[in-house]
Amino acid sequence: FSIRFDADLDMRMNRQNNITAKKIINEYSEKQLTGLFKNYGEIINANKLSKLLVTARNTESIITTGQLREIIKSATPKFEARKYLAKVFQTLRIEVNQEIEALKECLTQCVELLEKEGRLVIISYHSLEDRLVKNVIRSGNVEGLEERDAVYGSAKKIFKNLTSKPILPTEEEIKNNTRARSAKMRVAVK
Repeated sequence: FSIRFDADLDMRMNRQNNITAKKIINEYSEKQLTGLFKNYGEIINANKLSKLLVTARNTESIITTGQLREIIKSATPKFEARKYLAKVFQTLRIEVNQEIEALKECLTQCVELLEKEGRLVIISYHSLEDRLVKNVIRSGNVEGLEERDAVYGSAKKIFKNLTSKPILPTEEEIKNNTRARSAKMRVAVK
């Protein structure tokens, strides 16, 4: 998963999975790529990025992380190269491993399996993940659709939110573990 070293564009957590980052980069349509980069990576210039990839792969297949980094250089904002690359690779990792679908499934199971007074504690690292967690806590489902009481019309609450705002890492925690900087923890009780 590293973007620092030149390696095969794979990114699978499960080697039995048929989809790889290489397959996404070389086979997804420009429209599909743009959608991925906008939704999963929140990349501002997703259209430009996708166009670069499609143009480059028409010449030769993109098979390594080094090739990918080189191809997208012209789309990379000047002073945000590391952040930009991280977003691109994060997008690919999320798609390859179907991470959003796995989180949706997990959250849905939490709603069903948690007993009364059971605690739901989730740490998310991406705004897309955090949005799903907020939806489940607020409405009891990942879509965020509130069920209403048929008689009074009031929203049926499954969880009581114990943290109105997410709990963020302290400066000390970030100093000890820089990967914690984007973490958001939310807690609710059923």
